[in-house]
Amino acid sequence: MYDGGKIVMGLAAFIALAAFPVWYANASDESDQKPDLVLPSNETECIESTEFMRASHMDLLDDWRDAVVRDGEREYVATNGRKWDKSLSRTCLGCHGSRQQFCDECHNYLGVDLTCWQCHVAPEGN
Repeated sequence: MYDGGKIVMGLAAFIALAAFPVWYANASDESDQKPDLVLPSNETECIESTEFMRASHMDLLDDWRDAVVRDGEREYVATNGRKWDKSLSRTCLGCHGSRQQFCDECHNYLGVDLTCWQCHVAPEGN
């Protein structure tokens, strides 16, 4: 009389079809619009590995800020032993000079707001 089984099956099919795009996007782990980064031509390696920089560059910059401002420590020794100046302006922006072509590409893609430029001067042309 009420066909409860058919209603439940219809609702289950509707939910499965409506949620398919979300499941597919998560399962494929691919995005249609990946950032198109302009990598520096004057350096062959960053201060740390690409994987580390993608995952932890903000933590690294926060640690640098605290070490320089609070403790006066200005030298960073990378895992490969190379020494770098703890400076966003001189070290990072020395290679990644275009905010729009490097910083903004990834941060816009991920929907993350940059707070660097509240204190630092953005690279020229931006």
